Amino acid sequence: MSPRLSAGGERRLLQISISLAASIPVLVGLAGLAGGLSAVDAAAGWSLDGDSHVRYLSGLLLAIGLAFLSTVPSIEATGARFRLLTGLIVAGGLGRLSAAVLVGLPGPAMRVGLALELVAAPLLALWRERLERRLKPAP
Repeated sequence: MSPRLSAGGERRLLQISISLAASIPVLVGLAGLAGGLSAVDAAAGWSLDGDSHVRYLSGLLLAIGLAFLSTVPSIEATGARFRLLTGLIVAGGLGRLSAAVLVGLPGPAMRVGLALELVAAPLLALWRERLERRLKPAP
């Protein structure tokens, strides 16, 4: 039987987990800004509108990742921001899921994105909520 993690240890583990998870949209966002449409699908024919749209969405992804990183230092006190960001991620994941249902399953990288959006992000948000309750001083 393993010893229970202290609240401070759990807080640190959550901060590390969120930092690692948030690095994904930051890196993917930077790649999309730098590479445009070719960063998403090199085989898809290039188009000015498609490239512009990918770079726009990449900027949003970068901003969301940075916003998640901004919650890390005081993770237990950033509930409203964290819930909003998680809602944005889940909304995007639902859009990706609808594409999978209507058009077909995307490639492996996009399937990983789908799992992160609809499973990992909500689980991290629930963990953050649990930690906030755990750290809240008794009345």
